[in-house]
Amino acid sequence: MPIGTRAHSTFWQDWGNLIIGGWLFVSPWVLGYADLPAAAWNSWIFGIVVAVVSIAALIQFAQWEEWINVLFGVWLLAAPWVMGFALAGEAAPVWNHVGVGLVVGILALWDVLSHRETALPAQ
Repeated sequence: MPIGTRAHSTFWQDWGNLIIGGWLFVSPWVLGYADLPAAAWNSWIFGIVVAVVSIAALIQFAQWEEWINVLFGVWLLAAPWVMGFALAGEAAPVWNHVGVGLVVGILALWDVLSHRETALPAQ
């Protein structure tokens, strides 16, 4: 359930996750791991979904959107080992997924905790 609208500049973390989602989408080509199907497809799919959830949060904040991005961040941290591309011998997709996962998770958690403080009634 939406908490309410907010100024787009107030919670910059969603803008950050939108940008990092775009980075994740293009990173297989930029970092040269488009030929590793598991890593590339994971980047393309989760780059899109992180960006879409971030756009939704920019339009109308709901805590579930941020918690979904926290879960996506956790998945991105685990994906290299769960999907097996950590064993492919290329460090770029592993470090990219770990770094992006940390950033997405931290920004989403920061955003939901920051918004929770502003959503509390004055006492």
